[in-house]
Amino acid sequence: MDHSKHKGGPKKLAFMATLHCLLGCGLGEVLGMVIGTALGFSDIATIILAIFIAFVFGYSFTLIPLMRHMSFRKAYPKALASDTVSITTMEIVDNLVLILIPGVLAVSVFSFYFWGSMAIALFVAFLITYPVNLYLIKRGKGHVVVHSSH
Repeated sequence: MDHSKHKGGPKKLAFMATLHCLLGCGLGEVLGMVIGTALGFSDIATIILAIFIAFVFGYSFTLIPLMRHMSFRKAYPKALASDTVSITTMEIVDNLVLILIPGVLAVSVFSFYFWGSMAIALFVAFLITYPVNLYLIKRGKGHVVVHSSH
């Protein structure tokens, strides 16, 4: 797909791709952190669980709509090509920020500190992932792969 033909151009497509990633990754990340923290998992186990669930949600948010137009066998590689770099970037940044916030993984999931820290981490991850998605889109990669399927 010629990204210049996308309504709003590459910047809007990158913004929407990053927002899409934030929603999928954010839901998975929050769910993983809540489960891991509530069950008393170690910090590393909680982060691994959160990353795993974030990838599942992130890919699912792309895969399910694609499967309205094509088989799983055709949709799966497009979802991987579309989202892997974006999800990976968002997860690295998000988790690094959480690790740098003192004690956040040790507090209750019912505390403002936990949720405030999650919000900050996801916001920073969005800010870093947006230019990555813009770079990919300008080179005909990333979410352009999905939009070329419609």
